[in-house]
Amino acid sequence: MSDMMNEDHPVVMVIDDDPSVRESLALFVRSMGPHVETFGSAQEFLTRGLPAGPGCLVLDVTLPGLSGLDLQQELARINAQIPTIFISGQADVPTTVRAMKGGAVEFLTKPCRDEDLLNAIEDAIRRSRQLEQRRREHEMTPPEAECRSDISVSEVVGHSEAIRRVLKAVDTVAPTDSTVLITGETGTGKELIARAIHNRSRRRSRPFIALNCAAIPSALLESELFGHEKGAFTGALARRIGRFELADGGTLFLDEVGDIPPELQPKLLRVLQEQQFERLGSMHTIRVGVRLVAATNADLPKMMADKRFRSDLYYRLNVFPIVVPPLRDRREDIPALVDHFVRMYAHRLNRRVEPLSSSALKALTEYDWPGNVRELANVIERATITAGAGDLHFELPPGDDRNDATRPAAGSAIPSPGEILSAAEMRHQERENIAAALRRTRGRIYGEGGAAKLLGIKPTTLLSRLAKLGLKPTRQVPTVRQ
Repeated sequence: MSDMMNEDHPVVMVIDDDPSVRESLALFVRSMGPHVETFGSAQEFLTRGLPAGPGCLVLDVTLPGLSGLDLQQELARINAQIPTIFISGQADVPTTVRAMKGGAVEFLTKPCRDEDLLNAIEDAIRRSRQLEQRRREHEMTPPEAECRSDISVSEVVGHSEAIRRVLKAVDTVAPTDSTVLITGETGTGKELIARAIHNRSRRRSRPFIALNCAAIPSALLESELFGHEKGAFTGALARRIGRFELADGGTLFLDEVGDIPPELQPKLLRVLQEQQFERLGSMHTIRVGVRLVAATNADLPKMMADKRFRSDLYYRLNVFPIVVPPLRDRREDIPALVDHFVRMYAHRLNRRVEPLSSSALKALTEYDWPGNVRELANVIERATITAGAGDLHFELPPGDDRNDATRPAAGSAIPSPGEILSAAEMRHQERENIAAALRRTRGRIYGEGGAAKLLGIKPTTLLSRLAKLGLKPTRQVPTVRQ
């Protein structure tokens, strides 16, 4: 077992023969929280030994001696399942397609955007943890496997009737190529359901490409989806392959599909209907075979009525709807979820924790969890971090108001009964909440002590909201240089 990393914390391994690029990437990745190891060549990486736990590779295609693509093939030959992200100044289509068919998580062009690299690393580490969990489950003894009987596909935990209906729908639609629309409140696990559909489909050996439409500025979303040619617009320094092309033969997951701007919706509709499109700046039509799974927490029928979402696109997306229930509607799953997260974070953080008291479990079960499973996971992780003598202490809203999902923060105006906040008031309230989180974290966005973790949202989502609200963090993340 290599000492390159321990089993509790992910490591990002950066391979680039340019020292300035290597150190710039390492500085950026460290600001996110993971441990980083750097290597000047593929041979140097191989001589150090393979990682013993979750992690991913970030590497250039062109390397001295063994190239990045050659290293990808070698790792596949020895069955070393390490999620890989390519960053290259040479993004020709054959190289990109070869890398993606080889199982790469993402292929980025130098200079890449911080948000793109962050998304790719988060996805790669998540995949690595899933691979590690499957390996451990395979090695489990029968008693250990029995204690995990409540955990179903893709880490969906629970045995309630509500979640069983969802999983039955997954089993029904997964073998088909039909479009799926997953709806539900934020934090309910819509992406887990999308991955479960892919993993149970005949496309499971092909790419699963995810894109959060709310995290990409509207002006760049078309390029993200469909790609662009060099010179297609200012700043288009090289050809870029879009998500639809990368997902060819596999599944494309569009999260927050309600955030797609109206002017882009007709082009998305055309791809769904005809499975063809053109890159920005190109007249060449590209044909693909992509299974689309979309998700949203927005009220799309209301958006249709307000002329903000096309009805024909909605009906094309809503072929097979799946509604993921909020946690308050599946309270009988909370004890199993608590047990799952306590064991997961205790192992990940190397903490020894005592079993929960019945009163603590009762309080967790009775709380309404407006942030759903994501909020529950964050609360348990925070309690595990601060556990003293093994006792977990949970921070929940006090008193009789703890089941009020709209309970305002201290010092904010309390709406009168029946009052509905205007859009401007909601925007102001969101701005104040995010600003408070940035002050508490001194402007830090990424990592365990960052504002994104405190708010229970992804860093890319927070960056998007900061841009929309005109806020700026006081501490900036280093830019990846070419």
